[in-house]
Amino acid sequence: MPEQPGSEPAPGGLRLNLRIISVVIFNFASYLTIGLPLAVLPGYVHDVMGYSAFWAGLAISLQYFATLLSRPYSGRFADQWGAKKVVILGLCGCFLSGVFYALAAAGAAMPVLSLILLCLGRIILGIGQSFAGTGSTLWGVGVVGSLHIGRVISWNGIFTYGAMAIGAPLGVAIYHWGGLFLLSGIIIAIALVGILLALPRPTVKSSKGKPLPFRAVLGKLWGYGIILAMASAGFGVIATFITLFYQAKGWEGAAWALTLFSGAFVGTRLLFPGAINRYGGLSVALVCFVVEAAGLFLVWGAADPWMAKLGALLTGAGFSLVFPAIGVVAVKAVPPQNQGSALATYTAFMDLSLGITGPLAGIIMSYLGVPVIYLFSGLLVCLAMLMTIRLKRKTA
Repeated sequence: MPEQPGSEPAPGGLRLNLRIISVVIFNFASYLTIGLPLAVLPGYVHDVMGYSAFWAGLAISLQYFATLLSRPYSGRFADQWGAKKVVILGLCGCFLSGVFYALAAAGAAMPVLSLILLCLGRIILGIGQSFAGTGSTLWGVGVVGSLHIGRVISWNGIFTYGAMAIGAPLGVAIYHWGGLFLLSGIIIAIALVGILLALPRPTVKSSKGKPLPFRAVLGKLWGYGIILAMASAGFGVIATFITLFYQAKGWEGAAWALTLFSGAFVGTRLLFPGAINRYGGLSVALVCFVVEAAGLFLVWGAADPWMAKLGALLTGAGFSLVFPAIGVVAVKAVPPQNQGSALATYTAFMDLSLGITGPLAGIIMSYLGVPVIYLFSGLLVCLAMLMTIRLKRKTA
């Protein structure tokens, strides 16, 4: 029987982590091109171009919709063409987004044309991120072996959120120094460096075999995806609405709550890199759900700012390992030649959840107040926990 690609044992410890980092660094580059304009473009569309808040929001949201809709294609192409090619294509999309931003800046005297160019850049960036993110994860699995898929997903997440955290404030500073032209140039340069570094890297073998159609992959993964989607709601309401929560309470220090949330998310992944392999994905997920739900309930019932900060910290720590823990089990539900499609389909559930959570939570808040969204999110996490227990019993 021929050996499956990625099945060879990989070295442990520091060397293993460095091999993973050498690949997921390309996803860091793609997310840096997302983070840099994130805090700049809404104000540019509204204040400089003179459009309403609706158009400013749409310019940002287009990227997320493009990412969601292109997920299945990025996974299928990664399975068929190989992860390296898909990563390079994704970085080319990031490169082109910078080109379109520059063209939008050049056409500032024609606001309609400028907005169209900007929106095209956002759509291309969303597709590029989908390809770069899915491809880098699958490439990492090919480099170190499928046994370490949980560790690859964890490191990918660390670099993703690290790039977003660095990119947003850095983008604002660059914009103040040189406007949208300079910001566009930096984005183009980052993507180009990523492409040039990726090109000489060796490819990894793709698993041979007839790929399953998308419907069949979705049929095997939808249960895992629903669990991820429910857990992601807690992540979404902390990241999006904790500032409004603090304002509603008349407190200060919302930024610290976000810092604790993000720090706990990254810190947990760094502290427990081998937990999924050691205890199993579903067992780790159950512990994570308990911690995340406790954090959300603490925020809901917070009587002072420190209680809310503790809740944000626990939510970040709890959600941190949910994606890789459930993802390890989900990806193994399909044949090796469908791992790219599985990863992309699974990730799409999180994309969809985060896209729905914002407007739905906004409607709930307008009728029932801000705190109640943390109660509802905590209950959703509890439901995800019950579904995971049932799944664990089925697979035992």
